[in-house]
Amino acid sequence: MKHVAAYMLCVLGGNASPDAAAVKKVLTAGGVEADDAALTKVIESMNGKSINDLVEAGTKKMASVPSGGGGGGGGAAAPAAAAKGAAPAKAAKAAPPPEE
Repeated sequence: MKHVAAYMLCVLGGNASPDAAAVKKVLTAGGVEADDAALTKVIESMNGKSINDLVEAGTKKMASVPSGGGGGGGGAAAPAAAAKGAAPAKAAKAAPPPEE
């Protein structure tokens, strides 16, 4: 995933077809070590393809994925002590002013 993200950053930076060296440069600038095998696979997979077309196709695929059921249930009922007017909570003390 980091290799794909670095590839996309190269494209956003104006390099329409980044090579492995450009992607590695982005990764190392972020303090990340590149995996040469994974990077080669990303470069080969993206070769000759438009990143905009790939993102559009991925978005359409994600639209068909179920995203979960209904919302969660309501909150639990208040405890009996709180419902009968238990003692109010004390106000928190203000933080002291910063020293200069």
